[in-house]
Amino acid sequence: MSSAIADNRPSPEALLQEAKREGRGKLKIFLGAAPGVGKTYEMLTQGRRRRLDGVDAVIAVVETHGRLETEALTKGFEVVPKKRSLYKGHIVAEMDLDAVLQRRPKLALVDELAHTNAEGSRHPKRYQDVEELLAAGIDVYTTVNIQHIDSLNDVVAQITACVCARPFRTR
Repeated sequence: MSSAIADNRPSPEALLQEAKREGRGKLKIFLGAAPGVGKTYEMLTQGRRRRLDGVDAVIAVVETHGRLETEALTKGFEVVPKKRSLYKGHIVAEMDLDAVLQRRPKLALVDELAHTNAEGSRHPKRYQDVEELLAAGIDVYTTVNIQHIDSLNDVVAQITACVCARPFRTR
């Protein structure tokens, strides 16, 4: 890295101060190579640690996909009920963004950042829901598979306020 580039970038301390002034929540992404590698498990494990440290942490939406070990980690968390709606003759359950915003936890666990919301939701994509939570000052832990990074490069850059010289590409 050239010193010219480094000189134009704010220091980590300056970025932290800016985040505090803005009152935005912090984002932590649990990245995995493929489904089933343990992203949700690790997100729940770290969320549980934060909760045991006294942080007001809730499950906004978690998909355990029937994995018993992952399901066991959800015990003890307050779970914000999903919003149910009719879509093409089927009942679909989505994260209830308004309920999470009204509840105002310090930390919301939001699985599957790259999820496409059901038609009629406030936002078409879950990452937009996450952006709204962060803007409200709520910290978010979320998960994403690496296969989705290419399509989310601009979004991740926007949420994290990073400027990437070139997009990350998977092979």
